[in-house]
Amino acid sequence: MESRYFSLLNQQNYEYGYELAYKLACEQLAKFNNIEQQCLKSGARYQVIDPQEIINLEYLKQSYQIVFPDIDISLIDSEEEVPIKDKILILHYLTQAKGAPLSNKIIAFRELPEGANYFPTFFKRAVKPLLDHFGREPERLIGAAERLGGYKVNYGDVAVTINAFSYVPITLVLWQGNGEFAPEGNILFDSTISDYLSTYDITVLCETI
Repeated sequence: MESRYFSLLNQQNYEYGYELAYKLACEQLAKFNNIEQQCLKSGARYQVIDPQEIINLEYLKQSYQIVFPDIDISLIDSEEEVPIKDKILILHYLTQAKGAPLSNKIIAFRELPEGANYFPTFFKRAVKPLLDHFGREPERLIGAAERLGGYKVNYGDVAVTINAFSYVPITLVLWQGNGEFAPEGNILFDSTISDYLSTYDITVLCETI
């Protein structure tokens, strides 16, 4: 009974944390004097359809719109509710975007700001699930990535790149194990990713993928 009680408390704390993060992200977006300019930096599209301002952007091969002034986030051509974690990621990407062009220089998570400190959590939440799902049959990763608009690239035994946002390519890499060695995996990023998302948001994004 006690463990179920604490589990409920933890769930409530997480829900409160997400609601607070979403509220703060909405407030941050509302502060921009030039929303159109910020959209250009993120690769989003800005339009005015009287009396509303609307932002359209792509996230994991799906089209989303943000409608002002309420900052209502929804999927285009779908009634499906957008999970609050996705809403937060979308807003953080949009508000943090600096417009840096992709460098095409690949870096690992440990090279991100505070990445070495966060790496154990990142491995548990993002890399380990990747290995659990695809480590023994890495070729299956290609089909899964294609459903998210991903494509095969030349790293490891099998690797794919998925454009999570316009300026945020994520590369998933697998090395197939054998009887002697366990499968290994890694997740790589363009060196400009910190111009678009915080290290914590990158962890959440990779966990979502």
